[in-house]
Amino acid sequence: MLKKAVSKSGKGGEDIPRRQKYQLIDELRGKFPVSWLLEIAFIKPASYYKWRKSKLQREEKKKKEQVIREHIMAIHFVNPEFGRPQITDDLKEMGFLINHKKVYRLMREMEIQSVLRRKRKRHGHTPSVIFPNRLRRKFRAVGPNQKMVTDITYVSDGKEFYYLSVIQDLFNNEIVSWEFSRRNDLELVLNTVEKWRKKKDVAGAVLHSDQGFQYTSKLYNNRLEANGINGSHSRKVNCLDNACIESFFSHLKTEKLYMEQCKSEKELRQAIEDYIYYYNYKRRQRRLKKRAPIEYRHALAA
Repeated sequence: MLKKAVSKSGKGGEDIPRRQKYQLIDELRGKFPVSWLLEIAFIKPASYYKWRKSKLQREEKKKKEQVIREHIMAIHFVNPEFGRPQITDDLKEMGFLINHKKVYRLMREMEIQSVLRRKRKRHGHTPSVIFPNRLRRKFRAVGPNQKMVTDITYVSDGKEFYYLSVIQDLFNNEIVSWEFSRRNDLELVLNTVEKWRKKKDVAGAVLHSDQGFQYTSKLYNNRLEANGINGSHSRKVNCLDNACIESFFSHLKTEKLYMEQCKSEKELRQAIEDYIYYYNYKRRQRRLKKRAPIEYRHALAA
């Protein structure tokens, strides 16, 4: 039956198109020798391998395009007024070699367009709270729970975007608190701080972040003060002031999320939970004398 299915020659009503033969051979290559499958299908090896190479290139191109789509959506969420030129410029600054025509095509497919914002008069606006930069890029701590960094990144299941808020201890790079949400709002940040507070003695700790609207709000400032936490802010438009947390997000995406391609919110949440466990307990780091974060903390406490 297998031989009959693979070797249809292209004559008659039951014929299998050549492309479908290639696909069938590709599905069976793990169970049977490729040379045998090609022989009974009357397919030249050069033709099959040319098709396979083209298929792999298409899949790789699709993966790269998905990454670009995620970045476009993230830029749009943060700056909804940005049009094609500004989004193209931002992508180039991130290292993507892309022209405005492709950005336009992807934006059209994703049904994204710039939102023209009307200028509104603000009455009784409370000024943002800006903390001094207490870290000043000194990302080393002599003990746990002294210097902490926090930030938010976007993640996707291929259909929707979600937000991950994280707090990291600079003593051993351990992720001490994280929160996952559909909304990038103040509640996401406050919940992350609350989880940290319940697990650790936070009094006197420095918590460093960028100047996002959540981290400069009065409510965030009040929460830190109530728990004896010293707030700290990066300088404006300076991601290097919070480079450690950006490094963690990069590892999370390249080592887990981009590889697994989660297809639902549940799968995405589980993948994040699994990776954070792996990162804290198993992923060895050179800076930690080739130990995982929690292993390093326990070793120094012994």
